[in-house]
Amino acid sequence: MDKENKRRRVPFWQSLRTRFALTYLVILAAVVILLNTYPVMLSQTLAYQSKQTSLQNQASVLASALATGPEALTAEGATRTVGLLLGSLGVTRVVVTDPSGVVLCDYQEGSQRTDTVGQVAMLWEIVTALRGNDVFRSEYVDGALCSRAAVPVTYRSMTQGAVYLYEYDGEQGALLLGIQSNLRNISIVICLVTVAMGLVFSQALTRRIARLLRGVHTVREGEYSHRVTVKGGDELSQLADEFNELTGRLQTTEEVRRRFVSDASHELKTPLASIRLLTDSILQADHMDSETAREFLVDIGDEAERLTRITEKLLTLTRLDTAHPTQTEPVDVKEVVERVEHMLTPLAGAAEVELRLRLQPGCVVKATKDDLYQVAFNLMENAVKYNLPGGKVLVTLSRWGDQVVLTVEDTGVGIPQEDLPKVFDRFYRVDKARSRAAGGTGLGLSIVRDMVRQHGGTVSVQPREPEGTCFTVRFPIWTERGEETP
Repeated sequence: MDKENKRRRVPFWQSLRTRFALTYLVILAAVVILLNTYPVMLSQTLAYQSKQTSLQNQASVLASALATGPEALTAEGATRTVGLLLGSLGVTRVVVTDPSGVVLCDYQEGSQRTDTVGQVAMLWEIVTALRGNDVFRSEYVDGALCSRAAVPVTYRSMTQGAVYLYEYDGEQGALLLGIQSNLRNISIVICLVTVAMGLVFSQALTRRIARLLRGVHTVREGEYSHRVTVKGGDELSQLADEFNELTGRLQTTEEVRRRFVSDASHELKTPLASIRLLTDSILQADHMDSETAREFLVDIGDEAERLTRITEKLLTLTRLDTAHPTQTEPVDVKEVVERVEHMLTPLAGAAEVELRLRLQPGCVVKATKDDLYQVAFNLMENAVKYNLPGGKVLVTLSRWGDQVVLTVEDTGVGIPQEDLPKVFDRFYRVDKARSRAAGGTGLGLSIVRDMVRQHGGTVSVQPREPEGTCFTVRFPIWTERGEETP
């Protein structure tokens, strides 16, 4: 058992719990990555767009103020104009150049620089602006948003110089850094909560699956009475209900099988015991006359025939239980019943029982002739055997809607009401002593029921008024179009 359990143990990386956890973690990682990238990127894009609009507008205003006439820009004029507007610009650095890129004025953090005046500005933004293009560039560096904008100073389509603005915005950078930090903290909390919830859900899911698996192992060991309880209304609970229904059917089948084996063993043991007793009597008798010995041998032959009948009917039931598909064909039930009546006429005459047939033509069903013969023979033979001297057996065949109905009625002693539901059970006899005396095995009606069901029909039994019993068999009718009416 330990080796078998070890062999059935699922490896860790192949277990459903591990796969569920890994899938959960992959989805969680994707969500966390998206949460930490998209909002930050969107915030940076909005900040860049805001800075671009602000700086380019300020640069354009300053360029318009500098381009007041056809005269060339001078250092004095640029310094005076920038000084007047510097307080409203709110930028970190302002540079104004002439058309050659020579710095005319340079203000950084509110104060004028003199070391760069007269030098050529080697900034890409200024070079691009002198070519007549507006330029903006912004980047996030060391926790601050660094933005640069440059526009040309033009007067009547003539480039008189360039204006360069630079802004170092630590507050905006801190805001972006705070957003990123908050998102990171939120992600950590989400990860911890979701991992904990994932573990709980995974444990709950796998626990229910493990309960089902243990139930399967228990039933596999033969405990068909075991039931699994899985609460909830999901697929696992439905699977548990189906499992319980299956085990219930297995339990019923196993009980029927055990009862059948027990009954079959008992039925087979009775003729074998009789044969053994008779043979022992012959062997132990030293001087047995020939007539007595002949009687014993006749009894042995009768028991052997009874044993043969039981064996043949058991084989028939086994064939029906395997439910192998049989080659069926349209069969006229009237012809089959007439053949059975011909075979049973001598038996009915010996028992002083009258056979009456009322058979309607055109009653065709899809079945096999042998099976229909067995059904009709068993019912009509029982009606003759368990009848009374001077009794009658009435066999009626008719079409009723989309069905063919065969009824076999007798005027015998009948079947008690409490025994009617059990007459189709295997080895069940209403009167065991009389049944054995008549050569019955208790299997005939079981064979009738299984054969009728195999061909899509039904069989029922009810008391007959004023006396006797009535068996009714119904089959779907077979039409001339070659279709079986359901």
